[in-house]
Amino acid sequence: MYRIKIDRDRCIGCLTCVTACVVSHESSDARNRVVIDSQSKCAPIFCRNCDRPECVYTCMTGAMHKNPDTGFVEYDRDKCASCYMCVMACPYGVLKSDRVEHKEIMKCNMCVHRTQDGSPKPMCVELCPMEAITLEEVKV
Repeated sequence: MYRIKIDRDRCIGCLTCVTACVVSHESSDARNRVVIDSQSKCAPIFCRNCDRPECVYTCMTGAMHKNPDTGFVEYDRDKCASCYMCVMACPYGVLKSDRVEHKEIMKCNMCVHRTQDGSPKPMCVELCPMEAITLEEVKV
């Protein structure tokens, strides 16, 4: 199982990760963001693929579900009713609707679309100039 790991001490707030996300998904909106925390430090925000994801538990249609093989919380746009319960339930404020049509939940998918075998290949990890964002294998 893989997780994105953030080293906030290395992040300089350059927004390369946000731009990489937009480019990777050929989208007008990113699935991640960088905020400034209460100590005036840059804080990249990504989906944590929680062990017990509130977004999955509150989704009435099954559009949000946890993949038992990868451990990723996945989103199925075709099943989504656009009720935004997942957005409201996320304790980290990660999920949001797209800015243009407000019909899709913007959620990190670890850029699995960039590989043939569906393994994670996040563009934000590849392009972070400060190596503040890394991909780490986690034992379960």
